Amino acid sequence: MSKSIDKNIFSDDEIEDGFYLLKFHNEKDKTIEVLREVDKSFLQLHFCIKNTSKLVFNGGHYVLDLKENLSFMLYNPQQDLPIHLAIEPGSKVISLLIRIEKFHTFFSLEAGLIHFLSGENKNKKCYRDKELNPNEIMVLNQLFHYGLHSSLEKLYSKGKVYELISLYFHKSDNDGAQNCPFLEDEANVEKIQKAKQILIESMAEPPTLSELSHQINLPLQHLKDGFKHIYGETVFAYLLNYKMEYARKLLTTKKYNISEVSFEVGYSTPSHFIAAFKKKFGATPKRYMSSLS
Repeated sequence: MSKSIDKNIFSDDEIEDGFYLLKFHNEKDKTIEVLREVDKSFLQLHFCIKNTSKLVFNGGHYVLDLKENLSFMLYNPQQDLPIHLAIEPGSKVISLLIRIEKFHTFFSLEAGLIHFLSGENKNKKCYRDKELNPNEIMVLNQLFHYGLHSSLEKLYSKGKVYELISLYFHKSDNDGAQNCPFLEDEANVEKIQKAKQILIESMAEPPTLSELSHQINLPLQHLKDGFKHIYGETVFAYLLNYKMEYARKLLTTKKYNISEVSFEVGYSTPSHFIAAFKKKFGATPKRYMSSLS
């Protein structure tokens, strides 16, 4: 493991023998690269729940974009696949490493449901990318925001990781969205996803919660609860983080000055924008732009 990685950015916990939970959260203003040795006996599952990161292979000759709400499953019994993650600012990634013998014990009676566990495929490499459904996103966010005493953290994480695996390999006509305990049906999930899109498209002048609730035709409390459970943040916490990330990307282009970026993301005065940007990234916009030189 890269020795310089802050524990606030990366954690590597053994859930049980042959089963590891890795969590990455880059709150810095620059991309962080993380390396971890992984031998060929492990199945890898990678989940991105915020922003974008990259999985790098063969010294950079092959790169997979791990985008928000996307997952990758990797297994190659012919060669080691060390993890090389390029974690972009603001990104949240969760990875599971499961020794293949351990993984087989999870599905000993259901191997026929998972193609690479069948007899003819068990020694073949496997690759899969998949969009995350709302239930999976909720569990992933809960792994970051559990709020329990540290003595219960491992037990809680173990339960959530098994729940995540069950959801990931579950097959149904609608990916189990109707089973979400916080959202009544798939139509409500779509409404909350629409709310997110409205916020992004009108971030400079966003609607109030009441207005947003009316626009998507969903009761206010359902909007608040559902949004937090799907995206892991309150509506306006999500919007603020999105605005700051968007502002950072505009500054990175060096095509706009601070006042222009401030106006673009909805601040009437640059001073308020500067304060919010510094709180988010630990540096003023001017200092951030200077660091790009």
